Amino acid sequence: MTTPTREEFILSRGTYREYSRIEKLLTTNSMAGVLLIIGTAIALILANSGAADAYFGLRDTHLGFDLPWLHLNLSLGHWAADGLLAVFFFMVGLELKRQFVVGDLRDPGRALVPVAAAFGGVAVPALIFTLVNLNGTDGELGGWAIPAATDIAFAVAVLAIIGTHLPAALRTFLLTLAVVDDLIAITIIAVFYSTDLKLEYLAFAIVPLGLYWVLANRFEHWFKKSYTTAWILLLPLGIITWALFYNSGIHATIAGVVLAFLVPVHSKSPYGAKYSLSETFEHRFNPISTIFCVPVFAFFSAGVAVGGWSGLVEAWTSPVAIGIVLGLVLGKMLGITGTTWLVTRLKHANLDPDVKWVDLIGVAAIAGIGFTVSLLIGELSYPAGSVLQDDAKVGVLTASVVATVVGAILLVPRNAHYRAIEEKEHVDANRDGIPDVFADDSSHADDTTGPAKG
Repeated sequence: MTTPTREEFILSRGTYREYSRIEKLLTTNSMAGVLLIIGTAIALILANSGAADAYFGLRDTHLGFDLPWLHLNLSLGHWAADGLLAVFFFMVGLELKRQFVVGDLRDPGRALVPVAAAFGGVAVPALIFTLVNLNGTDGELGGWAIPAATDIAFAVAVLAIIGTHLPAALRTFLLTLAVVDDLIAITIIAVFYSTDLKLEYLAFAIVPLGLYWVLANRFEHWFKKSYTTAWILLLPLGIITWALFYNSGIHATIAGVVLAFLVPVHSKSPYGAKYSLSETFEHRFNPISTIFCVPVFAFFSAGVAVGGWSGLVEAWTSPVAIGIVLGLVLGKMLGITGTTWLVTRLKHANLDPDVKWVDLIGVAAIAGIGFTVSLLIGELSYPAGSVLQDDAKVGVLTASVVATVVGAILLVPRNAHYRAIEEKEHVDANRDGIPDVFADDSSHADDTTGPAKG
């Protein structure tokens, strides 16, 4: 039996360029996950305390205006879900485009495994939820897509705690899988959760989108040189596009993705040619999404009054919550691991020698943390304030905790092994003359400065 060549291994370490970029993303998303947890905890405490009326009153307070041709009178909770999450999805869109244009996903061979795993990690949870709620009579099946999503910020925050030495290949695999997962979730929202389509609004949206594309692609240097230029020129176009998408019947967060896809990934300007406009925007605006948008959404969306222990037990035993928990925890592990195993058999390939199947199962368990997008889909699936929506929120929160515990059980005992792999990669990098991504190398300090900082 011949020993497989390097190319026949899957989940091997990616390129240094891709790895170093993903390390920066993971660092940022770790903080996002921590703030997400804080926002969620505050919401749950308020919703189940004497301040519950004030909390729900604040969430349901309406702001905005109504015109015959433009409806923008929304509750604060609605503004958070449709408005602030558009910023989150803008950041997701930037990463999606980068992955498929200049990231390792531009290589079909390397992209096959995480893409296939992402589809498996969406299909199996949705199937499990459907089977559990098949005999439902109150519209439970409408939430079939809730367990389909992975929350990368929450998942990375967990990994930062329980898997600090996780091999580079597995961390890259989780991030890539989550990015593709987000793309699938975006598609699901656009196709299945768009109602009463008004195509005339989408037709009008072509105008601000076209202007946005022209400015971003023809005058890239403007936005690299000045931080405020994007706020003055591009933000108004983005807001107009968002408002038109919202009134068209397509979920408004899709506008964030469309706008992100119009931002160039390859630098076209001699000014700051080292950085594309996509990288510049990612560096400038990701903190807004991380520190403000996502935590505020969690604060308004995660608050559910469970009615004490008996109410919590009642929610846990509902078909909706059971389907979500089984889908996110069991379904993600089965879908991601099973699809990856199938790909290895079809490609006659093996896992990288440093990666074992228990490692992959542990990462698949962490992918069962489906917080942000799952909560959003839960709000789209069931009527506001309904028992079904509350059960869905309890299911998402419970599944995220269970997935974290299962992932910790599988990954924490392997930390010594992961530390040995990290040391081996450190030695290999020095031997091959590759910049050491595991040390604080001041020679690469300029990678985080320059035009991308604005």
